[in-house]
Amino acid sequence: MDPADTLDPQGPPLSGRGTVHQWWRDLTFVHWRVDPERVAPLLPRGVRPDVHDGASWVGLIPFTLSEGGFGAAGRPVPRFGTFLETNVRLYSLDDEGRHGVVFRSLEAAQVPIVIGANASLRIPYKLARMSREPAELPHDPTGTVVTYRTRRRTGSHPTSAMTVEVGAAVAEPSPLEHFLTARFGAHTRAWGRTLWVPNTHGPWPLHAARLVSLDDELVAAAGLPGIVGSGPESVLFSSGVHTVFGTPVVVR
Repeated sequence: MDPADTLDPQGPPLSGRGTVHQWWRDLTFVHWRVDPERVAPLLPRGVRPDVHDGASWVGLIPFTLSEGGFGAAGRPVPRFGTFLETNVRLYSLDDEGRHGVVFRSLEAAQVPIVIGANASLRIPYKLARMSREPAELPHDPTGTVVTYRTRRRTGSHPTSAMTVEVGAAVAEPSPLEHFLTARFGAHTRAWGRTLWVPNTHGPWPLHAARLVSLDDELVAAAGLPGIVGSGPESVLFSSGVHTVFGTPVVVR
């Protein structure tokens, strides 16, 4: 059985109380096929590449994280709870059968988020200057052209500029579209241990999308040079979902 067949677009309930609440809004998912052997060394100890159609996948995903809050109530944090983000991610599977993502980098425009995420769970947030046009999208984004831009403020200052045109709503996501979006947790290496950080959310409202232009250095900076030189195999857009994170557990 292909591992993607076990993925459910509706997230499983968390075993404990939620610790972090967020909305992920106005996302574009751009994905390339990659040899699992190439990404295996980039994953935390105790997890392996998750595979669909004989390949693993590299994702470049810009979006807006909004109304972030902590605790069971998830009351949004004033000023710092909303910001633009772009992540480069891989797909992982552990021995307990948990399908997740591994973040190679996450650009964000909020200093407290960058410091806090790196200090607590070693999630590789990078401080960046970011923008999105238009700033507000219509309720039905079909036909809208969206441009995301980011420039990292540290290191070699890699940049990314992406423009997409949002297409028709996806009535029934394909197995690959499920695989790339129905991910209910992340694997990360922190404090000498590999952790599983669970989350849950409803099904993604997906749209087909067309990549108009892409000038990206983030994927190469994340240890995957040469990927964006070819056209992506999947481009999707979503208006977003509300997600809740649970308590991390040790994988090994």
